[in-house]
Amino acid sequence: MLFDNKNIKTSRVITENNYFCHSKIKYNINMALKCGIVGLPNVGKSTLFNCLTNAKAQSANFPFCTIEPNIGMITVPDQRLTELEKIVNPQRVLPATVEIVDIAGLVKGASKGEGLGNKFLGNIRETDAIIHVLRCFEDENITHVDGSINPIRDKETIDTELQLKDLENIEARMAKTVKLAQTGKDADAKKLYSILLRYKEVLEQGKSARTVTLEDDEIKYTKDLMLLTAKPVLYLCNVDEASAATGNHFVDKVREAVKDEDAEVLVIAAATESDIAELETYEERQEFLEDLGLQESGLNKVIRTAYSLLKLETYFTAGVKEVRAWTYHKGATAPQAAGVIHSDFEKGFIRAEVIKYNDFIALKSEQAVKEAGKMAVEGKEYIVQDGDIMHFRFNV
Repeated sequence: MLFDNKNIKTSRVITENNYFCHSKIKYNINMALKCGIVGLPNVGKSTLFNCLTNAKAQSANFPFCTIEPNIGMITVPDQRLTELEKIVNPQRVLPATVEIVDIAGLVKGASKGEGLGNKFLGNIRETDAIIHVLRCFEDENITHVDGSINPIRDKETIDTELQLKDLENIEARMAKTVKLAQTGKDADAKKLYSILLRYKEVLEQGKSARTVTLEDDEIKYTKDLMLLTAKPVLYLCNVDEASAATGNHFVDKVREAVKDEDAEVLVIAAATESDIAELETYEERQEFLEDLGLQESGLNKVIRTAYSLLKLETYFTAGVKEVRAWTYHKGATAPQAAGVIHSDFEKGFIRAEVIKYNDFIALKSEQAVKEAGKMAVEGKEYIVQDGDIMHFRFNV
């Protein structure tokens, strides 16, 4: 099930399962969504990045080992894609992806330019979510920039630098907005200024911008602020191998410290994950995980959590040429989801034919689903559900 347009203006059209598809269409292969890995120097950021992307970013026992941000695409593990492949037997399978950026370690004073701070903060600004790596293990052979292991102090160091940069941004914006707001003639400026005041108050209290609750009609005023501490965050506790399954007292302190934040906390042993990634077979990797008391790789949890952190979900297209996972923002309508494939699909959207994943798996074919009356025909108002298998009808 892919897409259908009986009025395509082209001389080359290919047919799949009686559906027409444009042979020259340039897919929007990914949504260019980025998660940035941040933290103090020597907490395990580059080791994690290497595991996630199978890249070989330099990893060494000294600060600022990473100068330029390393960028890699990671695939989102999804067993549903595997099950669809078994039934459809397509020529190729394409999973969903998220872009990961390994940003160099920050230090105290980064907001004022210390340690190449301005450059690194700029790299964070370009991401959609933050994976904040915290060192939660002891190892006398790996130095710590502050001389001791204290993940709460480390977290506060990073938070403070990001908050100071946001406060600087907010105050500059307020200075530009205040005159328009005071006249009372510009309703938008007045609304924006009131929001900026709320952000300023929170940031001055040493809290992050994400703790400010916005009404639906206020969100549009904040999109161009690009506040660093408004981004969703995943705190990743990097532990030793013995603590990979249960965590440790450092992890307990992190969970307590962030309990009032709208944030996720995960535990991972990055060095161990690196060892697992070097094993050649799936069976060897699973045996290693079982020995540690783990059911799956911590990396899979990180990837799925990052995907969820960005409020992303997946729908599928399934045909003999290709089974593919498409990424969309949770709450998207059918036309918006179609636009992920190509903008023309959204502009010329007519309807979507939708099969629920469980129905397809149970009945084993599209034809069987139709005969059972399980295929739904949905219009422009349909809210796409995670796991939907979709076929779009459109006209341009």
